[in-house]
Amino acid sequence: MLSNIIFYSLDKAIRQYRKMAQANIDRAGIAITIDQWLVLRVIQEHDDLTQTDIAERVFKDQASVARMINLLLKAGLLIAVPLPHDGRRSRLRVSEEGIHTLNAVEPVVLSNRGIALEGLTEEDLAIMRPMLERIYSNCVAAVQPVASTRSIPALESPE
Repeated sequence: MLSNIIFYSLDKAIRQYRKMAQANIDRAGIAITIDQWLVLRVIQEHDDLTQTDIAERVFKDQASVARMINLLLKAGLLIAVPLPHDGRRSRLRVSEEGIHTLNAVEPVVLSNRGIALEGLTEEDLAIMRPMLERIYSNCVAAVQPVASTRSIPALESPE
């Protein structure tokens, strides 16, 4: 039965949390998605990251992060400051409007967390965090580059 599989339960909880969180952000009239908020927060906390670094921190692929960054730039929530020593690269910064948006979302995020964690004690969370980190570490350690085992058949000559 699926409900006996811990990863099914984890995924179900996370997906429902994200659905609730997005609905509450929308209800508050703030035009941002959960993923865009995450990208903004990461950039606010670390404005020297590459898109690859940002993608790793928000658990998204680079193409999705690139699209989000473009949308955030167009919305005026991010600005790109050209690097003086490398004209091809820019440093992303959260704009004043982006900071205003982050500040507006903050109480909604805190409320969402409160709703989701209702009935759980600090002790429960202190037990859960290391367990989740252990699962994460186990999975990271198990991921190794896989060499292609498929061979390409040689072309046969038409004799």
